[in-house]
Amino acid sequence: MKFTCSSTDELKSIAAQILQAFPQHRIFLLEGEMGAGKTTLTKSFCEILNCEGAASSPTFSIVNEYFSPSNKKVYHFDCYRLKDENEALDIGIEDYLDSNFYCFIEWPEKIFNLIPSNHIVIQIEEEKLIRKITVTEAR
Repeated sequence: MKFTCSSTDELKSIAAQILQAFPQHRIFLLEGEMGAGKTTLTKSFCEILNCEGAASSPTFSIVNEYFSPSNKKVYHFDCYRLKDENEALDIGIEDYLDSNFYCFIEWPEKIFNLIPSNHIVIQIEEEKLIRKITVTEAR
């Protein structure tokens, strides 16, 4: 799947289309440069899933937990500050990933060896205020 958007208002529609296209998936990896829109897209996913409260970047906490009436919990990870995979293991990342709750993971390359093979990769590129979003299924 490929999307192009020029405003953050369009991200909610894109998030909805991604979730509809992959209804059985729970692990979504968000890749892109700093400021590309990974957290903004995750906020849109949380809106679609009717999460309580506003989603925010978990840069300092590593993981934020949100509550959704339909899926109960949604986890949002920002692995940017992790030094290695052992730090992710220390916070119990495997339990989160095995929970069957939605997991949206920013900077997944920091923990790639810990991520189950069945996941969705969302690549975000920003060029002159236009975001190009490519979604692929990994197995």
